[in-house]
Amino acid sequence: MIVNCVAYEQGHRLRDIRPADIADYMARPNCFVWVALHNPDKEELAPFETVFDLHELAVEDALHGEQRPKVEEYGEALFVTMHMITVADGELVSGQVAVFAGPGYVLSVRQHPGQGFAGVRKRCEHEPELLKQGPSFVLYALMDVIVDRYFPVVEALEAELESIEDQIFVRGTARSSLERLYQLKRQTMQVKHAVTPLAEASAHLFGGRVPALCLDTQEYFRDVYDHLHRIEMAVETVRETIITAIQVNLSMVAIDESEVHKRLAAWAAIFAVATILAGVWGMNFAHMPELDWRFGYPLALALMGLACGGLYRRFRRTGWL
Repeated sequence: MIVNCVAYEQGHRLRDIRPADIADYMARPNCFVWVALHNPDKEELAPFETVFDLHELAVEDALHGEQRPKVEEYGEALFVTMHMITVADGELVSGQVAVFAGPGYVLSVRQHPGQGFAGVRKRCEHEPELLKQGPSFVLYALMDVIVDRYFPVVEALEAELESIEDQIFVRGTARSSLERLYQLKRQTMQVKHAVTPLAEASAHLFGGRVPALCLDTQEYFRDVYDHLHRIEMAVETVRETIITAIQVNLSMVAIDESEVHKRLAAWAAIFAVATILAGVWGMNFAHMPELDWRFGYPLALALMGLACGGLYRRFRRTGWL
């Protein structure tokens, strides 16, 4: 679906145009076309593939989501894939954004159910002096907003981790805490797989051998890289804290099991003494002590009770019961 197809000249919006008129506007000096597509199929993308002379491999990657974030050069053009991640009902929802940028055009292909880029277009149109730099600034603006949307996701991960840490030392919550920690670890790795490759790729857009399209916007892409680096460090901190929390949680489980084992051992010792005494008095000997004494049976019960009571008191003092 075509979301927008707009022509710009000298940083100012000219008008919405039809795909059939794109070539005419691209031929004008200081003019470029910015097209936005949402979940297009091959037939919808075909006209733009022709007019922008897009590489077939890049087109295939744009149509099939879940590509690794990357920046690729095709002659004077750039092809960038990024992952968009949002939080919905405690779950991370991810999608792909592919951007084709070249002399005279920008084409964004979004495959994500969440928020679009209407705000990005509005922001660019309010900064005509920057938009005058052309497709490279639009590429920066798209990358910048996607990277900025990672920050709330990381904050949500950190908040969930703090909640789990408060629960770890509550008795009886070990299993639920462990399940939440492993779920959080999976989500953290999902963010890491989106951020780390993109940081590596964006480093090629400033300093050193920079693509010709980005020569005048290197400082902007450096800013994107700095944000990605901050997010990458925050995600790594969350991941390391999760590993520590898992180890603490398992230690708490081992401690709880040790307490249970001590209680079982203490009660087993108490009942073992009673069993031994009962076994002795239960033997069928003719000359059993106190066998013919009227207080022999109460004495046997009292002795068992005193022995069990003494052991119970001893175990209570040592903390086993």
